[in-house]
Amino acid sequence: MSKIIPFKAVRPTPDKVALVTCRNYDDYSSAELAAWLSFNPYSFLHVIHPAYMYSQKITLDKRFKGVAHKYQDFKDDGIFMEEDQAAFFLYEIKTKSQSFTGIVAGTSIEDYKNNVIKKHEDTLQYRVEYFKDYLHQTGFNTEPVLITYPDNESLDAWIAEKKKSTPIYNYSTTNKEQHQLWKIETEAEIHWLTQQFENIQELYIADGHHRSASAELLYDEDKHLGNEKLNYFMSFLIAESNVKIYEYNRIIRDLNGFSKEDFMTQLSENFIIKDKEQELWKPQSKFEFGMYLDGSFYALFYKQEKSQPSILENLDAQILYDKVLQPLLGIEDLRNDERIEYIPGKQSILTIKELVDEGEFEVGFMLYPSDISEIKALADNNLIMPPKSTYIEPKFRSGLMVYEL
Repeated sequence: MSKIIPFKAVRPTPDKVALVTCRNYDDYSSAELAAWLSFNPYSFLHVIHPAYMYSQKITLDKRFKGVAHKYQDFKDDGIFMEEDQAAFFLYEIKTKSQSFTGIVAGTSIEDYKNNVIKKHEDTLQYRVEYFKDYLHQTGFNTEPVLITYPDNESLDAWIAEKKKSTPIYNYSTTNKEQHQLWKIETEAEIHWLTQQFENIQELYIADGHHRSASAELLYDEDKHLGNEKLNYFMSFLIAESNVKIYEYNRIIRDLNGFSKEDFMTQLSENFIIKDKEQELWKPQSKFEFGMYLDGSFYALFYKQEKSQPSILENLDAQILYDKVLQPLLGIEDLRNDERIEYIPGKQSILTIKELVDEGEFEVGFMLYPSDISEIKALADNNLIMPPKSTYIEPKFRSGLMVYEL
């Protein structure tokens, strides 16, 4: 059974919510960041990145304290307000092509430790430590972990009915998304929703493995202090059919000493290669790969092995690593090798073409996106995807909801 709890959220006042919330900090270019900080005094970017122009000159400890102080300033100035009582929230994001709706709640560290909340990605210890220190110093988190639950007709019906009521937020953003938020605060609704999740045996992390690992580490270090809020971390719970999974494509700076002809010969041992010339070709199904090399696109069809591979060995990102990136291109460490970069699949493959044509990279590979069943199968078998295997939406707006520790 899964345990979720309502919590006393801190959130922007309705008149300022569109000005306060922002995309993930890493999504902004330097020019965009400077513009938002210069012209929008309400942007949450001021909180998560204080002293922007001088950030490289201060210690992490001072930076984290600056975040905490700036957050307090936003509260003191009435930009943020705190709920009088614990509540759940229903949150909807509408893009041009998609609509995502999920529940914002506290999820249990105990469930995470006991693998009721399952993982499919590895974490880097230094990033876990970094975010743990951030949580400890700032005392809040505004980035929920994206968690999927099995499709559920009762929850679907309840969500559809709840969305007929008036939301507490209804606003649009400059990237042409519409956001709506409903508060679930009656005792009856909270009890019913809690019961629904108690009947769900397993939840799966879709995005936010480092955040959940950091919450666990903070709990382990500070649980002796008796802070009950550390027993939970904020999550955005969404039906598994309602997430959108993109691939991460790969671009490589060189052919590891191979000529184009020799590289193609080596590839042909494991792939049937078809020259697509100038056609912007993307993989159409599993075991297909796209490649852009020397001004042409190629379709690579994997010659599947006769023996039954493991779930992980059957994963397209793992196949590309096992058959191409590691043995041919000499890339051992997918996280840290400077010869490889990653492009989210929601970006046009023209991005890959342009980067290769400019000469900084020599070859690009396009993958077919994984589906939720693959992610769940890996998590169920305690297997870990290669780094940058999936880019998953929806993405939660920073500053929309704050979970104070």
